[in-house]
Amino acid sequence: MASYTPKNILITGAAGFIASHVANRLIRTYPHYKIVVLDKLDYCSNLKNLNPSKNSPSFKFVKGDIASADLVNHLLITEGIDTIMHFAAQTHVDNSFGNSFEFTKNNIYGTHVLLEACKVTGQVRRFIHVSTDEVYGETDEDALVGNHEASQLLPTNPYSATKAGAEMLVMAYGRSYGLPVITTRGNNVYGPNQFPEKLIPKFILLAMRGKVLPIHGDGSNVRSYLYCEDVAEAFEVILHKGEVGHVYNIGTKKERRVNDVARDVCKLFGMDPEASIKFVENRPFNDQRYFLDDEKLKKLGWSERTTWEEGLKKTMEWYTQNPEWWGDVSGALLPHPRMLMMPGGRHFDGSDEISSAASVSDKPSQTHMVVPSTRSSTSTPQKPSLKFLIYGKTGWIGGLLGKLCEKQGIAYEYGKGRLEDRASLLQDVMSVKPTHVFNSAGVTGRPNVDWCESHKTETIRANVAGTLTLADVCREHGLLMMNFATGCIFEYDEKHPEGSGVGFKEEDTPNFTGSFYSKTKAMVEELLKEYDNVCTLRVRMPISSDLNNPRNFITKISRYNKGVNSPNSMTVLDELFPISIEMAKRNLKGIWNFTNPGVVSHNEILEMYRDYINPEFKWANFTLEEQAKVIVAPRSNNEMDASKLKKEFPELLSIKESLIKYAFEPNKKT
Repeated sequence: MASYTPKNILITGAAGFIASHVANRLIRTYPHYKIVVLDKLDYCSNLKNLNPSKNSPSFKFVKGDIASADLVNHLLITEGIDTIMHFAAQTHVDNSFGNSFEFTKNNIYGTHVLLEACKVTGQVRRFIHVSTDEVYGETDEDALVGNHEASQLLPTNPYSATKAGAEMLVMAYGRSYGLPVITTRGNNVYGPNQFPEKLIPKFILLAMRGKVLPIHGDGSNVRSYLYCEDVAEAFEVILHKGEVGHVYNIGTKKERRVNDVARDVCKLFGMDPEASIKFVENRPFNDQRYFLDDEKLKKLGWSERTTWEEGLKKTMEWYTQNPEWWGDVSGALLPHPRMLMMPGGRHFDGSDEISSAASVSDKPSQTHMVVPSTRSSTSTPQKPSLKFLIYGKTGWIGGLLGKLCEKQGIAYEYGKGRLEDRASLLQDVMSVKPTHVFNSAGVTGRPNVDWCESHKTETIRANVAGTLTLADVCREHGLLMMNFATGCIFEYDEKHPEGSGVGFKEEDTPNFTGSFYSKTKAMVEELLKEYDNVCTLRVRMPISSDLNNPRNFITKISRYNKGVNSPNSMTVLDELFPISIEMAKRNLKGIWNFTNPGVVSHNEILEMYRDYINPEFKWANFTLEEQAKVIVAPRSNNEMDASKLKKEFPELLSIKESLIKYAFEPNKKT
């Protein structure tokens, strides 16, 4: 069997989990190989994973994106790359359901850029493409023989579909242009350094914190797990002995149900499985089993060395010794995590920097970590952080957002630009460098929405043109925009009658056109559906614990001489504002009814006001017809279905419970 000896290897995504173990192993075993690592340092990457290699003269790190053709071509030429080991990818299945375009961009387009660079330069002698067992799709539960390398590809989720698509490109470039390609398809991998969105590190970290272990569905799903060092050895064997044009499964026949994994973790920590395991809603299309035939790789001389018990114990010991390796990972430990997938989304401490520069170094004989630096080498290491750019400083919601950021220790700045002025928004983004943008700016009317009826162009400029411009600027810069919108775009109708308990859902078409304000809000919401970087939060009749604020709905109606008595959905800001920040952390997008579950009538609120605040308080009602005589534009009355938000945040209180807890109890005077 002919063997292959590389000289200059480019490893993509090697600040991530599996590739870092491969890079460290090659540096350790073959110090005469030059290893160039290209990684954009996404949320699941960490330069500390490469600590064992950082002092080697044959190691070099470059921060960059495989989707940048100029950068990839430059590296291949200047570093004399003859071998590529392509690991870089978005890999978390849960994320792929909510952000599938990002998976297409990274996993398919990024691979295409690398292949095209290999074709153009004509110098690469091996291109090892790292794929997944999930491209085969689900294996029958009673199958005795696993999928072999010639089995049909039947992916069942957006992640595996993009990996299968990338494989097709690799195969096509091998056949059409003669590129020396090899593809691997691997089982699940576990071990030290893995980001805790994955099952085993998640279970270990939750157990370390004394929390329950969430299992999707009934936990009967079967998976095969390989220890990371065994997998790194497999790539070492394939690099040197793999045949061009071939596919190799990297697998094990030792399968485990998710239930069994959870119980084994409980056993390691001395926990009672019955009390420590919680079954949660299954994820979409959660394949029951992946089973591989690994005989082809074994014929090259590889075999699994680490037993499950030994590997799990090593992994547990590493996480207990390195609990802060990944910083704040609370979002990843949720039953259904969705991380914000952006370049540089997870930063590293200053202690991890080896060298910094703004561009690729021209001194290949030295060790380099080529990363942008904004602080001196003597500065205090910083924890991974958020930074919000907030629009709507002078408004009630924008002001409250700033105060909440201060309370939570989140860095923020208010935008200086006007929403309709694209150049000023671009200047804000470039100077602030935010991780998220919150938009609470817009026109609601002075003193109320009646103003909009006589100032229609101004209302359009702010509520439609301005909001769309900000969304477009954010999309251009890969930023998630949290957009505070309104639920006052619906009114009770035959399908949603008052008092029925049937609320309007996120996908329902707005039916309230009584006010021009509501028209502009419905219009811009429809247009924002075309932007995949926007999270629209429909706020209704906002309430806070500050009963002196004239924008507070409680304050408003308590000062009216008369008021209607209609049941409505409402938003208690003290409870829901922190949730909006958590939604940003979870990368939630689309439209959300941002109200507390249920409805409450004006009279019920005023009764609470009387009981908690002023026992002498009295009020009078009038009908909607009587109200219409004293206002210019009709008002919206409706019930919003908050089940989507409640499902994401089960602790969310009903509107009446939330009113008492957050608005009336803190202000109680009677």
